[in-house]
Formats: sequence, C-alpha cells, structure tokens
Amino acid sequence: MHAVLEAESTLTDRYQTTVPEPIRLALKLGKRDRIRYELRPSGEVVMFRVSSGHEDPALAPFLALLEQDIAGHPERLRPLDHAFKRMQALVEGVDVDLDQQLNPEDE
Repeated sequence: MHAVLEAESTLTDRYQTTVPEPIRLALKLGKRDRIRYELRPSGEVVMFRVSSGHEDPALAPFLALLEQDIAGHPERLRPLDHAFKRMQALVEGVDVDLDQQLNPEDE
C-alpha cells in the first residue's frame, strides 16, 4: 500500500517523540488528544486519533478483517457496476438532505 503522507520524528532518551505537523494536521490532533497505535502482522505500525465520541466496538475489528482479506485475496474484488446502477435507479429523483434531523420514530 502506498503512503498518502510521510513524515519522520526522533525518539528522545525517554522514548518520547513529537508527532510531526503534517500528521497532526491530517489527523486533526490537538493538545491532550489521545492516539492509538496498532502493530500489524507485517510489522507496520498504524497510528489513529482516538475519537472522543461513541465508537461501535465491532467496526474496527470488522474493518481490520476486511483489510486483511482484501490484501490477502485481491483477486476476489469485483466491480459494483451492475449493483451500483440498480441502486442509482432506486434513488433517482429522491432528494436527500444529510443535515436534516431525523424524526424520533425514524431513529
């Protein structure tokens, strides 16, 4: 996988480092924000901004499984051309306001 952004930092004698500015900006990190590190089987380390809001505990493991499956079996990927055209036909002419509040019975 190709890097979208690369940056380097140095460890201090106390094993501390400064998150480089381009990474802080990309992850929208501020002072006192929490970050999480994941060590992948390949040896790469991925850093995430820890969200202060509610997170679905099943989402991260599912996405990790999906990523592992795609990386291990890229030949299984198929375009969604037919299904996407059907989805477009189903919603054709429907206006959706993503900022509109849901009715209590729709939530």
